[in-house]
Amino acid sequence: MNDLVRRHAALPAADLEWLHLLVSEWQLLADLSFADLVLWVPTGDGQYVAVAQMRPNTGATSHQDDLVGDFVPRGRRPMLDAALDEGRIVREGDPEWRDDVPVRVEAIPVSREGRVIGVIARNTNLLTARTPSRLELTYLQSAADLAQMIAAGTFPHAGELLDMDASPRVGDGLIRLDADGIVQYASPNALSAYHRLGLTTDLVGCHLGRITAELAPHEGPVDEAISAVASGWAPRETEVETPAAVVQLRAIPLKPRGQRIGAIMLLRDVTELRRRERELITKDATIREIHHRVKNNLQTVAALLRLQARRMDAPQARAALEEAVRRVGSIAIVHETLSQTLDERVDFDEIADRVLSMVTEVAASSVRVRTARHGNFGELIAETATPLAMVLTELLQNALEHAFEDPGFTDRSGTLEVHAERRAERLLITVTDDGIGLPADFDPQVSGNLGLQIVRTLVGSELAGRFDMVPNPAGGTIVTLDLQIRQRR
Repeated sequence: MNDLVRRHAALPAADLEWLHLLVSEWQLLADLSFADLVLWVPTGDGQYVAVAQMRPNTGATSHQDDLVGDFVPRGRRPMLDAALDEGRIVREGDPEWRDDVPVRVEAIPVSREGRVIGVIARNTNLLTARTPSRLELTYLQSAADLAQMIAAGTFPHAGELLDMDASPRVGDGLIRLDADGIVQYASPNALSAYHRLGLTTDLVGCHLGRITAELAPHEGPVDEAISAVASGWAPRETEVETPAAVVQLRAIPLKPRGQRIGAIMLLRDVTELRRRERELITKDATIREIHHRVKNNLQTVAALLRLQARRMDAPQARAALEEAVRRVGSIAIVHETLSQTLDERVDFDEIADRVLSMVTEVAASSVRVRTARHGNFGELIAETATPLAMVLTELLQNALEHAFEDPGFTDRSGTLEVHAERRAERLLITVTDDGIGLPADFDPQVSGNLGLQIVRTLVGSELAGRFDMVPNPAGGTIVTLDLQIRQRR
């Protein structure tokens, strides 16, 4: 609609915003009218352009084709001209026949601040016409009142902030109130919703605001906010909750000629929806608490291993326990991050930085090693983040232990860098050092200590990737990981 209006009509930004507000609301008018709606905007060259279209959920459509983008010259449809020029709703004329279907056409001017900025063509399929029921008569009368308000520029209600996708629709339940807030008509769905709230009588003849406030659990005085919304005095939404049900209410005051004649109340039983939302919130909180407790338990295990290492006399045994502490710590970092998220996904850049810091802080190397991370790992699911954290820990620890052990490095500092690059569904990682390099007979697929065995196992089985170690042409070693990024099923 923006493109069509800006290209073909000279409407100010405020008028275009009004049309957007109207289009966000006009499903209500289409459903109450049992009719298709097409919004026509006059162009600068004596034509109309169709900028939006809506079909009813309550009846058969009269337009099988999409009309958005079509043009009609002035004079071809006199009703559009009359509505635009005179600012009144035009209903004269015989039904039109379209593909053997009789269609009643009406034109509703769209006004803003005393100016007509467009015309709504309301097209009703008469093929299914029958003697209307009380529900249909109420729908049609409410649609007529809304059409008068559109023509007067008082609907939609400016400043009403609603999530239209979540708001009640006409078919969910409708109540018609008079000017005093007394129920004139309640649809079967609306009556059923109030029965679930605890109402034991009929709604017709009752003051809806008082009845609703009495049904809602409260302590002390009656909740005036619920009473005001349910009385239809202002365009607002609220929810009424009892132990048995939750009902969403939306009030639409009716002022077709400037004077309040009543209101439409749209309502929907959202009991099951709210129950599921609360279950999800509870589930998310439980999962986060589990991750938090796992992190605490892992930190306890790491602390016990650290205490045990301090009591060991054999250097080899002490080193083995310290390696175990680092491995447990890398897993704990992942669970700590997961305990702060809602969707079991983590920003692995933060984890990589913490692993890099943890490994270098406890490194036993006498060489001053400068570390850095380049590129982005991005978000990863928990099933990928946990083994990758362990792999990164082992590679960094391996580099710190073996790359700078040559006595020649004692007089200078070393460099250890991690680079990550996301490519579609793959993650490319390199760990580069400028140390002493690899032994001449080193085979990365079979050689190495326990840490490299862990890397090969996790990369192949958990990360569905490839692992390699090659000499760095500039001196040192380059470790490459090519991993497949798994998405949650």
